[in-house]
Amino acid sequence: MSDWQIFKGTKEPHSIKKWPEPPPWRNFNQQKPQKPPHETFQANDKVINAVNMAIYLRRPLLVTGEPGTGKSSLARAIASELELGDILHWPINTRSTLQEGLYYYDAIARLQDVQLNQEPAPEGKFDIGDYIRLGPLGTAMCSQKQPRVLLIDEIDKSDIDLPNDLLNIFEEGYFIIEELRRLKKYLKYHTVTVQSDDDSTYKVVDGKIICQHFPIIIMTSNGEREFPLPFKRRCIQLEIKRPTLEELTNIVKAHLGDDLTKDIEKTIKEFRDKRDKQQGTLATDQLLNVVFMFLNNPNLDDEEKQAIKERLMAYLNTTGDK
Repeated sequence: MSDWQIFKGTKEPHSIKKWPEPPPWRNFNQQKPQKPPHETFQANDKVINAVNMAIYLRRPLLVTGEPGTGKSSLARAIASELELGDILHWPINTRSTLQEGLYYYDAIARLQDVQLNQEPAPEGKFDIGDYIRLGPLGTAMCSQKQPRVLLIDEIDKSDIDLPNDLLNIFEEGYFIIEELRRLKKYLKYHTVTVQSDDDSTYKVVDGKIICQHFPIIIMTSNGEREFPLPFKRRCIQLEIKRPTLEELTNIVKAHLGDDLTKDIEKTIKEFRDKRDKQQGTLATDQLLNVVFMFLNNPNLDDEEKQAIKERLMAYLNTTGDK
């Protein structure tokens, strides 16, 4: 059995004195700080120009490309380089609605709190604003100091109506919280403080949130569906192509350092050639996984290296077993 194997399948209990270091992109406890996204994301002139056009024109950027080409990483790279704070993330599925992205009102929780309170509620307690939480889109719309970066991830998975619903928000630049607008009929004050998606607060006047700084919106798509022409017309469209051999090498170096052996350089070429055969889909992070295994286990023999490549560089539509 090889030295790199922690689990040996011998049924003999054995303790591990030192566990292997995680890959930089899987270092959740942050004992070693990860590199900022703008240091690892490889942006070419085409990507840079599209991002700047979207910023100047206050238009969302519709980014298409195969899985693993860095579509989602682009949003983090923009936020990091421009010092705009953490991104706001809205992952899309078939049940996602515009309402979900804007805000959520927990009327049931408010009713339960009122019913459970035996004493008369003091002024301000059970205020409706405590039960309203802005979603990622709503939070991005109410930023007052500088734009926020909003990642609307995999919008091609959405219901057919969501892109058109988003158009109205993007074009009008405001939205209404109906539960707050109705307060004008019953209360003297019209300003309510609500919670935002990033745990800050925002004061809403007359239930209307008007966009002061249009967010930098990155909408990703794997190209699984076509979007309506009016929607595409109001977006800046960008397709991120498969990285070239030089770009793949730069991506590996950005994540894992410049010290690449000839064996690793050969593996990068093998990955490129296998990807270009178009017999299935390969993602760039599969290559990073292989290189990480090689760098952290320098005593691997040729048979072990081949087994690792066959498993980790298998087409995504296969299991990796022949």
